[in-house]
Amino acid sequence: MCGIWALFGCDCSDLVRCKEALKVAHRGPDSFQINNLEGLKNSMVAFHRLHVVGGIGGMQPMILKKYPHLSLLCNGEIYNYKTLQKEFDYLFQTDCDCEIILHLYNEFGGKKASQLLDGVFAFIVIDTKQNCVMLSRDSYGVRPLYYVTTKAGVLGACSEVKGLCELPVEGGIRHFPPGHYMFCDIMKNGKVIPSTPTKFHRIDEPPAHLQYQRLELENGLEEETVKRNIRYLFSRAVDKRLMGSRRVGSLLSGGLDSSVVAALTAQKLKEHGVAEPLQTFTIGMNSDSTDVIAARKVARHIGSEHHEITFTLEEGMKAVKSVIFTLETYDVLAIRPSVPMYILCQHISRNTNNILIMTGEGADEVAQGYLHFLEQPTPEDGHKESMRQLQQIYMYDVLRIDRCTAAHGLEIRAPFLDHAFTSYYLNLPADMRAPKNGIEKYFLRAAFAGANLIPNNTLWRKKEGFSTGVGEEGTSWFEHLQQHLEGLVKKYRFARASQSYTHNTPRTKEELFYRQIFEKKFGSKLDRICTYQRRPKWAQA
Repeated sequence: MCGIWALFGCDCSDLVRCKEALKVAHRGPDSFQINNLEGLKNSMVAFHRLHVVGGIGGMQPMILKKYPHLSLLCNGEIYNYKTLQKEFDYLFQTDCDCEIILHLYNEFGGKKASQLLDGVFAFIVIDTKQNCVMLSRDSYGVRPLYYVTTKAGVLGACSEVKGLCELPVEGGIRHFPPGHYMFCDIMKNGKVIPSTPTKFHRIDEPPAHLQYQRLELENGLEEETVKRNIRYLFSRAVDKRLMGSRRVGSLLSGGLDSSVVAALTAQKLKEHGVAEPLQTFTIGMNSDSTDVIAARKVARHIGSEHHEITFTLEEGMKAVKSVIFTLETYDVLAIRPSVPMYILCQHISRNTNNILIMTGEGADEVAQGYLHFLEQPTPEDGHKESMRQLQQIYMYDVLRIDRCTAAHGLEIRAPFLDHAFTSYYLNLPADMRAPKNGIEKYFLRAAFAGANLIPNNTLWRKKEGFSTGVGEEGTSWFEHLQQHLEGLVKKYRFARASQSYTHNTPRTKEELFYRQIFEKKFGSKLDRICTYQRRPKWAQA
């Protein structure tokens, strides 16, 4: 996890540029560098580094002696960099995984380079030989990237909105879409010719990099065969995400997803000879929160060093403003669970030496885990909804886990969004992936049945939203929130909401409260950064 920032064609002062670039310093607390690019007018790039892979050679912008015309900014981890290095016989100048991007770009161009990367990334390549700049982002948008282009020839890009929103430019800041790349030509005066992002990968298609991986999959669609393949692919997904020189911890809610991730992480760390135990972390409003109780059982089962953190309603309310500024959204379903996660990540950062944080996000979208999937009219409808949620996950769950960890100098790892695992799972027959017997994520659960990886009651524990699981008995966290906010938001303000906010008009006092904080922080010109507020399919669920 790092912070990248770049600005081309803008006539603003270096002081203004530095001020904006420093707004994402929390993403890379270990080192910082800001540069004007030689040979390019009105251009500046900045990099905030969290040291995870590679030594001093991993500092950016990365410029290799072999390709002096190429400069790289990358926030990401490339899990197959050693495989590609060996496959194409590249001689590395550094011990950094991101160096592979420059070699691939030079040999194959930007599109194929993006397709061959097995990892999570948002990167920028500046090519002074071709006078162009390229942006690219991983298939699920696990690593964030925003950009702005103007008719006046300005291009800005940053890991977070806050590094762009006060630039003196006219143009809307947008999410750079996952699974896309974009080339923009740079003119002699430093101005940039605007372009449009182009897709390089569809999430339901096997990624190009699989051709260079030796996957030991069994053929056939018999249930036991498929279950073995799922266990094999997911075990690999966890293992590859242990890459790095920093200590690995795991979030643990006691539900299926985080429990399987934590169990496999503990198992793989032992196999790699790591002496210190895996540390797991859970949070609740008291020690009797359902998540806290469930996580405690899992921790005992897998032998982790477990930490339980509690928070009060007052502490949660105090964090709301910081959370909205951190997330850069006013979406209710993103903010509610982010408050306890933000508090939990803050505790991990301040009180432990864990930096790489494993999490179970992505499983509900891939394996149809949300309760509304139980209401799907047909398995084909369930598949379409799963695909819809995965295509938009970068605005919600992925955004939440990235920002809550990055705000505290941590880095998230999400194995359920692994390319090989998801492409296999999403191409299984739709009826195999659909809920069965009133149980969501049925086939994923069945795949791990009998493995003794986690307690059996955890394996079949019904889906419970994070905002519910961290609450007190009988009252969820979000119900506490709603009750508290009912008295804070004035009736007359809520009555005028439709006049004050024509885009994504707040429909509850809770929504209005978040929207007011968002606009106070970012102004009304950014209200469209939330393209819409997420709602479940099949409303009766």
